[in-house]
Amino acid sequence: MDFAFSEEQEELRRTVRAFLADTSPETEMRRLMETPEGFDRALWRRMGTELGLQGLAVPEEYGGAGYGPVEVGVVMEELGRALLCAPFLASAVLATTTLLRCDDEDARKRLLPGLVSGELVGTLALTEGSPPGPGGPGGAPTRWDAEGIRLTARESAGSWLLTGHKMFVLDGAAADVVLTVARTGEGIGVFWVDGDAAGLTREPLPTMDPTRRQARLGYHDVPATRLRTRSGDGWGLVSEVLDRAAVALAAEQVGVASRALDMAVEYAKVRHQFGRPIGSFQAVKHLLADVLLEVESARAAAHYALLAAENEDPELPAVASLAKAFCSDACLQATEQNIQVHGGIGFTWEHPAHLYLKRAKTSQLLFGDPAYHRELLAQRIGMDSGTNAVGGAV
Repeated sequence: MDFAFSEEQEELRRTVRAFLADTSPETEMRRLMETPEGFDRALWRRMGTELGLQGLAVPEEYGGAGYGPVEVGVVMEELGRALLCAPFLASAVLATTTLLRCDDEDARKRLLPGLVSGELVGTLALTEGSPPGPGGPGGAPTRWDAEGIRLTARESAGSWLLTGHKMFVLDGAAADVVLTVARTGEGIGVFWVDGDAAGLTREPLPTMDPTRRQARLGYHDVPATRLRTRSGDGWGLVSEVLDRAAVALAAEQVGVASRALDMAVEYAKVRHQFGRPIGSFQAVKHLLADVLLEVESARAAAHYALLAAENEDPELPAVASLAKAFCSDACLQATEQNIQVHGGIGFTWEHPAHLYLKRAKTSQLLFGDPAYHRELLAQRIGMDSGTNAVGGAV
């Protein structure tokens, strides 16, 4: 493996960073946080048509650029730095990866061009749990395994009908294409549902992170089309998607952590106490040095995982869990210490530090928390303790 980013990939990074600086400053991010959909559809289409971001990993025959996970990881890192309010993780990672790795050419031809151009927003509806309680989502923990699937799919007159609900669906209230994981009589299947399908209800959920929307979806005999999967193994497809989504999220966490570190360093240079910058005090120096070590180690873990996904490395499942666990902890540490360095102002609504902390905390739990992934890693390398790990609800 070549562990260095190519000049083309670095140019992609510079292009995306400049685009986000121009189109998604903090003022715009805060504006979008308060809108019903939580993102700007016109900007989303620009990302697809002008920059081609949604189609980076999609083959050219479906309108994409034909690159791979490393380029997607570069973009995810920059989106994390900017806390972009957009359904990139839901649509360009979860939904697109599901379509690319299924065995349904017809679905790919019908859906991928719209997802690539930004005309459509997609998502993957997987987890289930209790309805939201007072103050936000609560109840049973979210499960990231096949045993947690209770939504049912039944055949009727040659078509499929889905009944049940899904919780914590990323951008579920705005998605035009909802790929839904359901239980059939034979096992697990993945189904394509139109966002405006009859019988589908969508309820936005209150979440800790206002820059990333989630929803509860209700299915009441909702018509659906089943995606063809290799050997009919729906859960095998979902597992592949979750591993690759965890890797992409790890790259985003590196971007969040990196920006939090930059904010802390910049503030330590200009904030004075006792007649000198606080960054000159040994305690602050050591704190920031520890964060830098964590961020750079997380960057290496995420990059290695992206390369493993790029090369279809058989070790990807283990590497994905390792990267997700480590990057989750590093991101949370960086954002917490950013607030520590800022002191009182870091706790205010007006300062963006709390938004990075909230993204770090929700991302830590998304697709399974570090404890879940360490348990999963132990299982995947042959150190199974015989317990079933469960990820926490976001």
